[in-house]
Amino acid sequence: MKESEIVDMISRKLAPYILLFGLYLISFGHLSPGGGFQGGVVLASAVILLCLSKGVTQVQKLFPTEKISLLETSAFFLFLLIGIVGLLAGKFFLENFLPLGEAGEVPSGGFIFFLNIIIGLKVGAGISLICFYFFREK
Repeated sequence: MKESEIVDMISRKLAPYILLFGLYLISFGHLSPGGGFQGGVVLASAVILLCLSKGVTQVQKLFPTEKISLLETSAFFLFLLIGIVGLLAGKFFLENFLPLGEAGEVPSGGFIFFLNIIIGLKVGAGISLICFYFFREK
C-alpha cells in the first residue's frame, strides 16, 4: 500500500482525540448515551486508525501486544470479581452493592461507573488485539 504523509499526519493528530472521546463515552455512559462497550469500540478505532496509517509493527511499539493482552485478561477477571462481590454481599451476581448517589451526578449509579470502565477496557483491548492479528496476516 502506498504511504501518504497527509494520512499519516492526520491519523497521528486525530488518534489522541478519538482516545479521549472513547474515555468520555466510558466515563459518562451511565448518565448519557454511551457506556463501556461503545467507548471500548471507540478506543479500539483509534488503534485501528494508527494501524492503517503507520502499520502494525509501529503501533505495537506504542501499544505492545503483551500489555494489551494482560489488560484484557485483567479486565475480564475484574468483571468476574465484581460479580462475585455481589454474591458475597448477599445479592445476585452483578447486583449493585454500592450506595446510590444523587441523580445526574457521576457516582449516582453505584458500581455501574466502575463496570463501564472495566467493560470499556476489556472491549477496547479485545478489538485491538483482534485487529493486530488480522492486520498481521497478509
